[in-house]
Amino acid sequence: MELGSDSHKQLFCQSFLATHLDYEPETLPWPDLDEVSLAKLRSIPFWQQALDTEKNAGVMVSNFAQTVEDPLLREAIALQGREENRHGRLIDFLTKRYQIEVNQSEIPPLSRSLETEFTEFGYEECLDSFFAFGMFGIAHQANYLPEEIFQIFDPILDEEARHIVFFVNWITYLQIQRGRGLTLLRGLHSLWHYGKAIWKLGEVFGDSGRDDEKAFTATGATNFMDDLTPELFLSTCLTENSKRMSKFPPELLQPMLMPRISLFALGFLKLFPKS
Repeated sequence: MELGSDSHKQLFCQSFLATHLDYEPETLPWPDLDEVSLAKLRSIPFWQQALDTEKNAGVMVSNFAQTVEDPLLREAIALQGREENRHGRLIDFLTKRYQIEVNQSEIPPLSRSLETEFTEFGYEECLDSFFAFGMFGIAHQANYLPEEIFQIFDPILDEEARHIVFFVNWITYLQIQRGRGLTLLRGLHSLWHYGKAIWKLGEVFGDSGRDDEKAFTATGATNFMDDLTPELFLSTCLTENSKRMSKFPPELLQPMLMPRISLFALGFLKLFPKS
């Protein structure tokens, strides 16, 4: 299969559309939790950020879809918009059901360039999902919450994996269609946007004065395991990422920056003696 071809577009769009799950957040089998589990759930620091991110994404992606001329691409992106909106409804329902304190923030005005906003969101989601997969794995290993909660969120993470696989194939297809098919040009484009995404993530990590806006993946992992080490976290991210990515057709591109950085970091960490 040639990247940027019609067969490439058909594969990444039809794969995305065919794997959509039909469910409503309100009818999922939400368990009753005891006081210990409730306290753990409420102590997780990222519910506000998760709610805001998903609600904003649902509006932005849905509006961007309306601007896309290609019918198949428009259908797939519109479906992602509905899924992002559903994620927001799921977090909203969870916080209300378990009485987790969050604010109902206003959705910010849409950018004049929705394609740019969708592109930047896609690269940020590639970074954040990699850490989310690892955080989920760490929490599951630690039996942090009842199994029923993990069963609800496992398909949600598969949806995030679908989003980022769709995105990296969409952006590659778009670049090639616009005459920027050289690997070097596409690589520079990705590095530029990944750099912006990492800088934005670094802003969230570094702003100690904004405790209500902690990054809702990497900073949350330490909540679930007292003796969590960088090696365990990165290796879990890699394992969980591989598990999620194994579900896609091998011909499709996958986000590779964070897996490669994590492998390098693990190799670097092995050079230092354990205390």
